Amino acid sequence: MKKLQMVDLKSQYDKIAATVNASIQGVLDTNTYINGPQVHAFQKSLEEYLDVKHVIPCANGTDALQIAMMGLGLKPGDEVITADFTFAATVEVIALLQLTPVLVDVDLDNMNISIDAIKKAITPRTKAIVPVHLFGRAANMEAIMAIAKEHNLYVIEDNAQAIGANCTFSDGTKKKAGTIGHVSSTSFFPSKNLGCYGDGGAIFTNDDDLAHIIRGIVNHGMYERYHHDVVGVNSRLDSIQAAVLNAKLPFLNSYNNARRDAAAKYNAALSGHSNIVIPEFDSNGDDHVFHQYTLRIIDKDRDGLMQHLLDKGIPCAIYYPIPLHLQKAYLDVRYKEEDFTITNQLVTEVISLPMHTELDDEQIKFITDSVLEYLK
Repeated sequence: MKKLQMVDLKSQYDKIAATVNASIQGVLDTNTYINGPQVHAFQKSLEEYLDVKHVIPCANGTDALQIAMMGLGLKPGDEVITADFTFAATVEVIALLQLTPVLVDVDLDNMNISIDAIKKAITPRTKAIVPVHLFGRAANMEAIMAIAKEHNLYVIEDNAQAIGANCTFSDGTKKKAGTIGHVSSTSFFPSKNLGCYGDGGAIFTNDDDLAHIIRGIVNHGMYERYHHDVVGVNSRLDSIQAAVLNAKLPFLNSYNNARRDAAAKYNAALSGHSNIVIPEFDSNGDDHVFHQYTLRIIDKDRDGLMQHLLDKGIPCAIYYPIPLHLQKAYLDVRYKEEDFTITNQLVTEVISLPMHTELDDEQIKFITDSVLEYLK
């Protein structure tokens, strides 16, 4: 059996090496390392894939979130609601901009931000909601957009884990995650479903005026060289990373389908066990692109299972072991433990198994047999 890895980027690269190498060579041949034609080509291709008017590439996913908020003109003290159960980058940029983070609980079944918790958290100072499409599953954007419209709030989608996932609305229409809110951010970190070979990110929006503002922000506030019209940052996707993404974007649907196929095989092997809660698919199967395959382990020693898997050479991880409201950097007297019952439960139950495009049946059987062996 091939060695197990949490993410097998080498095997993925081997299959498309000629395409990737040729794309990178194009950058080397033209010496256009910053804002070169590869960046513009990737921008246009991703706009077409997502069916969104504007993609603005930038240096990484955290910058993308920060720049999106800067573009909206949020002011220090404005409240921004987001999920307690996610990676720290989401709340980090809120704090960096001197906005007021308002962390709320998530739903148990899908681990995404709770609609009821959003409603309870809104105050006259609330200006924005940041839903995170966690682990690759789209949040309930129809409900979130309805809340935002009712209260005149911005919606900033954190789409770092769910590029290619679909949101299905009650009338049957579908839109890609990241194209529904007022603005969205994503990351192209190497382990993402669409990853480059370094850091990279992008902002999406259908708002022409907002896109114009953001294009200035990512480039030192310049629209014309040495004319600084807005306060900006230096956050550009370099051409070599764009070349990698250009080579990989045509494979994104097949990559996501491979992840769904692996998740279905995991689910088939692990479903029905009294101590395992498997991740849900929706009826169409396209709302989840399985950036992570995350189980909940109930009434058993989750940490013991993790050590058992590691002892057998099976990589695994806990995303995330500490809620954001309990992180030292984000402690706040406003937060009450009774408001985070689901998040506090999840951090004791979740465990993520290897998930990538190159998983084969032999590997999945070994992993699932090992899980069941411990939980027998």
